[in-house]
Order: sequence, then structure tokens, then C-alpha cells
Amino acid sequence: MDLHLQERTAIIMGGSRGLGLGIARSLAREGVRPCLLARDENRLRQAAHDLAADTGITPHWHAVDFSAPDSVQTCLTALQNIMPETDIIIGNGGGPPLEPATACDPALWQKETATMLLPVMQLVGQYLPGMRQRQFGRIIMVSSTSIVEPIPNLVLSSALRSALASWGKTLAREVAHDGVTVNTLLPGRFETDRVATLNRIRAEKAGIPLEEFRRQKENGVPAGRYGQPEELGHMAAFLASPLAAYITGTRIPVDGGLLHGF
Repeated sequence: MDLHLQERTAIIMGGSRGLGLGIARSLAREGVRPCLLARDENRLRQAAHDLAADTGITPHWHAVDFSAPDSVQTCLTALQNIMPETDIIIGNGGGPPLEPATACDPALWQKETATMLLPVMQLVGQYLPGMRQRQFGRIIMVSSTSIVEPIPNLVLSSALRSALASWGKTLAREVAHDGVTVNTLLPGRFETDRVATLNRIRAEKAGIPLEEFRRQKENGVPAGRYGQPEELGHMAAFLASPLAAYITGTRIPVDGGLLHGF
């Protein structure tokens, strides 16, 4: 299927690895030129090299620490020169530390709020006027199934991703008439460094081998396996396309059937 995305541009937060890189790869294969944002300059350089070799599209990239307001502002300023306008924004942030709901460290909550929410809002705020003027824009947030069915000890992730999804739902209604769609993807268990780290921590806490813990988690997915980042990328590419113009304000699970409810 031709998604009619040739010569479009995208800015992808967390684009140097994991789900962000999977989305970047899917978009680049459709002819989109991505700009990758992440903290590690070496990972960004390697990701850009690999994408160019795989897709023939040479990405832009810029190193930014989303937990540091000054770094975010510097990035936004640099993007005005790198990519003055864009068609697609992928709001994909890193995961916060494990915390139970019974613990409340105000400084940690403030830090993670500034890291997970504000950079997405600032990025959208910079590019949204141009999207509305051109009558085309796609804003896609990468969230988690935890905003529907909370995961133990991931209260920071569940709460803050829920807040971002609610912001996106509100924004979707405000800009739908201008040809801009806003959707949230809910990935389940995917082959990423983040999931591998969480599995290792939980396996150690449970006192069982990592391989056994992973097998248990895979058995809990009706599809019987973890997803590959590109599988989330395929859905993101469709939502980014003109073919998805009538889909907005939605939360779409990509989870191998993991969620129990609708």
C-alpha cells in the first residue's frame, strides 16, 4: 500500500533506538525524512548511519537531554534551522524509574513531569501553527498499555503518560478542523532496552532466572511473543499518512492482545 508519505518530514523524540528508531525506520521506508532527537550523540550518529544504509534516506539528528530545560530550549532553537517546518511529530519519551503509588517524592515527580510532558508540548507548540496553516499535520504520542491497565511499580509512567494522552485528546478536538490529527499509541511488550532492563530488575527481585521471567511474560501475551519495534512503526506510519485523515483523538493498543478490555 502506498501511504503517500514521500518527501514528508518527521521529528522523532527518542529516535536513536527502541520504539523511536523502529518508527523512524518505518517512516523512512515510506520516503519520510526524519530528524532524530535523543541524548546520546554516538547512538544518534550510528542510528542515522544505519537508517541511511537501510532506506536510502539520510536523517537529520540532534542531541538533546529532555530532562534539562536548557537543553530542550537549545534543541528547539536548533530545529528552527535544521527543519523549519515538519509534517509529523512523534512524541516518544524515555521511561521513568520504578516507583510504587504509596511513595511520593515531590522532586522526582516534578523532574519526570518536566521530562515526559513539557518537551512534547513545547515541540508541538513550535510546529503546530505551520501544520494548521498548511492544513496537514500528524502528532503521534508513544505511550503504554499501562494507562489503561496500570502496571505495578510503574506509577510515574502510568500517571504521566495518562496526562499526556489526555492533553492529546483535548488537542485533537481543537485542531481537527485544520487537518491535524493527534493520536496515542499504546505499545505492550516490545524488544527494547527499556523492557530488558525492567525484566532484569523484576527477575532479580523475584529470585528467578531472567530467561524464566521472560518466558512467563511472553506467555502472558496472547500472541505468545514480544513485539518488534518496526511493528509499532507500521502503525505509526499509517497514522502519519494522509490515508488516516479521519482518525484522531484515539488511543490505539499495539500489544499482541495483551490488554483485557477494549
